Amino acid sequence: MRILLTGANGYIGRRLLPVLVHEGHHVFCIVRDKSRIQLEEDWHGKVELIEMDLLKVSLRQHLPRELDAAFYLVHSMGQSYSDFKTLEQQAAEHFLELLNTTNCQQIIYLSGIANDKRLSKHLSSRAAVESCFLGSRIPTTVLRAPIIIGSGSASFEIIRDLVEKLPVMVTPKWLKTKCQPIAIRNVIQYLSGVLLKEETYQKIYDIGGPEVLTYKEMLLQYAKIRGLKRWIITLPVLSPRLSSWWLYFVTSTSFSLARSLVDSMKNEVIVQLKGIEQVVPQELFSYQKALELAFVKIEQNEVVSSWKDAYSESNFKAYQHAYIKIPQHGCFTDVRKIPFDREREEVLENIWSIGGERGWYKWDFLWQIRGIMDKMVGGVGLRRGRRSPNQLIPGDALDFWRVLVADREQGRLLLYAEMKLPGEAWLEFKVTPNPDKEISEWLLVQNATFRPIGLKGRAYWWSVFPFHAFIFQGMAENLTIAPNIRLAEQAKAFHDVSHKGK
Repeated sequence: MRILLTGANGYIGRRLLPVLVHEGHHVFCIVRDKSRIQLEEDWHGKVELIEMDLLKVSLRQHLPRELDAAFYLVHSMGQSYSDFKTLEQQAAEHFLELLNTTNCQQIIYLSGIANDKRLSKHLSSRAAVESCFLGSRIPTTVLRAPIIIGSGSASFEIIRDLVEKLPVMVTPKWLKTKCQPIAIRNVIQYLSGVLLKEETYQKIYDIGGPEVLTYKEMLLQYAKIRGLKRWIITLPVLSPRLSSWWLYFVTSTSFSLARSLVDSMKNEVIVQLKGIEQVVPQELFSYQKALELAFVKIEQNEVVSSWKDAYSESNFKAYQHAYIKIPQHGCFTDVRKIPFDREREEVLENIWSIGGERGWYKWDFLWQIRGIMDKMVGGVGLRRGRRSPNQLIPGDALDFWRVLVADREQGRLLLYAEMKLPGEAWLEFKVTPNPDKEISEWLLVQNATFRPIGLKGRAYWWSVFPFHAFIFQGMAENLTIAPNIRLAEQAKAFHDVSHKGK
């Protein structure tokens, strides 16, 4: 079959794509930037990329006429609390206009469970998109999901942040709201399972796991699995806005997403529109099993996708190829060049492991302070961490940076700053042969670039410039001399095994 997949770079899309390819389908992926999606070598001729922003569709853009079905996995919730409903409606309408030029036989839309009479902005927006698709000429299948549990999912990461960081939680009353969480594996199986099944056309199905739990019970179950003792006190006085700020400062979520989530948590998301279990029978994983499977993926460094990697969660509003080349004019720069004779791959491994749990190789507490300051003014802070401890691909979130280029073969890593700044900032690492072979074989070039906006931007640069001498210089030097992370892990594993033997 010829399948169209929107949101191919998103949390769900990245996981659904290999399943569709494995099932033998030819998949057309709509992406806003082709460089962000990594295709497997054996997918040649099976996957085609279509570069398109559904909010900015031009008359010249079109889709392949011969299509069997289309998955719609797009949402705008992380972009703006005030107008994401309008954005979602526009994107859906543009999508239909494009599909109307094809012979597509089915739209499959992943929505949210919306059975209450008074819905949050987020859930009412999803319901509006449902109506848009169900009222079109193309038969539509709607799958409504509650919160999704899997490695890298927004729900899982927020629960993880709260439980791991707070021994005692003073929480809003919405923690008593009931939910029916579902494992990501079950979601993917439902999505692929309804493909071109005529009995699902013009139908809405609620999908959920086997248990109904309150959010408080979900937090406590997580704590039990992790062997942690946690105390949760719920207070009715915490307003939605205060609750949003609480969620924003404690977890890695953005404030606009926190507002949307808190607003939605007043609605119970429990399966009512049943029937999918007859169409796509499968074993539904319990909440505990879904958590355990998520940690297996994390421990094996096999987190396929993360909600943090979506550009809609960032301050980088329009990814442009011009950003891949660092500007030369009107910028301040701090360039450090460190010659080294160490194995090139060991230094690259250190560079590719920067940030997250590994830290920034010099004065980590200053980076943490900078992250707190960024959170205080509404930025992303350092809590996003990274998807994998030693793998990076374009589009990955890396603390308060975004990966633009991750070319290991060429020895180049380029990061774009997403913290709140009076300007734009880039951080680039290059490992190249040293022109002066008498000194060393290799050269690490570290380039921090800042393009200021007005006097405020210039004042900012000169205020932090004194710290550069020991932060950036120390970071560059330590990248070339720090123990290799994989060698260190192997040594730790050997040490643990040796002591167990004793």
